[in-house]
Amino acid sequence: MFSALFARFVALIGSLMIVWRRATIPAPAQAVGLAPAIPAPRPQGALPTLKMPTAKGWEAGHLPEVAPGLQVNAFATGLKHPRWIEVLPNGDVAVAEALFVPSGISSIFDFAMQSTMRRAAAIGDSPNRITLLRDSNRDGIAEERFTFLDQQNQPFGMALHDNVFYVGNTDALMAFDYQRDATRLNGPGRKLASFKPGGHWTRSLILSPDRSNVRHQGL
Repeated sequence: MFSALFARFVALIGSLMIVWRRATIPAPAQAVGLAPAIPAPRPQGALPTLKMPTAKGWEAGHLPEVAPGLQVNAFATGLKHPRWIEVLPNGDVAVAEALFVPSGISSIFDFAMQSTMRRAAAIGDSPNRITLLRDSNRDGIAEERFTFLDQQNQPFGMALHDNVFYVGNTDALMAFDYQRDATRLNGPGRKLASFKPGGHWTRSLILSPDRSNVRHQGL
């Protein structure tokens, strides 16, 4: 109860800081288009601004608004904190499911961070898995669901290259052999790199523009 109230207090302070900055600092040019005007970074001192959304699922019968002539529907539901998706060449969709795993609290900042993430439903017992969704009849709804890979460590980034499926865990870059239409990756995989724990736990992956290699982007 106290943690939830404290998270709301932190969110209120953050909102007041945003209002104050908008009132005292000129608004930068819009960072959009072919030649965006990207503002220079500004130090935020001892109280950084954090915009943390509160997780909320779709209500029954509610759908996002889309442009005329388009439609949207839920491809899959019931996932536990999905973080990233990778669409495979055969149309299967791999979804990394992971949560932030709290460590000890050594400062008021740690408590504020964990309280805020708990309010956003982003903290807890991490599922540490990648789920495979398959839409066999191509109607926009995944009829089949498989545990593609489990027993990982907060997986996030994924990439498929030359029948090798790469996974960015928080502590390592892993590689698994992949066969087209496979519904599960077997074996322990190969560790290609180790990452230092701490900081932001997500480790993203992206194929190079010519799709010749996989690049890692850590936060």
